Amino acid sequence: MIRLLTRLVRNRDDLSNPVVRRAFGTLASVVGILLNLLLFAIKLVAGTLSGSISIRADAVNNLSDALSSVIGLISFKIAAKPADRDHPFGHARIEYIASMIVSFLILFIGVELVRSSFEKLLSPVGIVFSWLTVAILTVSILLKLWLALFNRSIGRRIDSKVMCATAVDCLSDAGATTAVLLATLSSLVLPAHISRYTDPVMGLLVAVLIFVAGLRVLNDTKNSILGEAPAKETVDTIRRVVASYPDALGIHDLAVHSYGPGRTLASLHVEVDGSRDVFETHDTIDRIERELRFTHGIECTIHLDPILTDDPHLTEWRDRVRSMAAAIDPRIDIHDFRMVPGTTHTNLIFDLAVPFEIKIPDSALKAQLAEAIGREAPNYFAVITVDRV
Repeated sequence: MIRLLTRLVRNRDDLSNPVVRRAFGTLASVVGILLNLLLFAIKLVAGTLSGSISIRADAVNNLSDALSSVIGLISFKIAAKPADRDHPFGHARIEYIASMIVSFLILFIGVELVRSSFEKLLSPVGIVFSWLTVAILTVSILLKLWLALFNRSIGRRIDSKVMCATAVDCLSDAGATTAVLLATLSSLVLPAHISRYTDPVMGLLVAVLIFVAGLRVLNDTKNSILGEAPAKETVDTIRRVVASYPDALGIHDLAVHSYGPGRTLASLHVEVDGSRDVFETHDTIDRIERELRFTHGIECTIHLDPILTDDPHLTEWRDRVRSMAAAIDPRIDIHDFRMVPGTTHTNLIFDLAVPFEIKIPDSALKAQLAEAIGREAPNYFAVITVDRV
């Protein structure tokens, strides 16, 4: 069924096309709206007939899911708008805002469900058992599981936070409806004075599941808005492309920024032989930028860093300082290494690339490395800049 629905999208393999992304998002949103409205109507009737607060709460939850799909539909329409003067990087980040709105809706439903469940715990009412209700809840669980798979498939295909958030919400709904089904079935095997408490208890369990889903979506969205480390695949792609050019001798100061799905910007420094013709090396940099942009969809700005490759003394000291840094921690590296000789001393100027996972303070790292250099050459001074990577 999922494959059949995705075939409705024209040019479905051209995922870099904003029109195709919008078509996928529209398809998933419309399917979600229709199914959730259907489930809302059916569960509202079932909950009213059985007197079950958890079934009615589950119905309202489906209504909120339909609203979430409407928000997703609107966000895809806005995200597809081209860049303009006020938004030079496009509008794709609107999906992150939409995901946050969805998470707030999920959490709001959880709060309301806790309130109503506590009220029923204080004044419990028995559930009127009906096999029709059981059938409705079972079908609802199956539909929600299918909808979760559908949204996750679309979300991964087009790299959409909204669709992935909706998939998580659908899974929590399936779990919540399962809890409601168990509460309904409990009336068959438990005494009436006990079974009347299972409905509000299951209502609280449903609330917990809804809270967990809402917090997960909120956390994922928060990371996207605040900025997070780039995907390993993106970093590996950039490094692999740069390394494929013989004139590129090294790479450092790589920064990757995401402005929403399909909009990745990067900046980096590439080391080149300083003795080569500047126009030749600049042409190499241009070719790297073009390959990253047109082949991998990464808009990249590269700073050219000329280094000396034919100075044996500089090369020797660069290797020695790199070994000293690795002795502190093998994950530490150096770049932009220069030697500036003077009448009384020589400055070794370089950057120290230190992973965030290394908790040694920057000042301590500088002191350790400067001391190690001073032991080997007392008239060599270290001028160090620490880059956390």
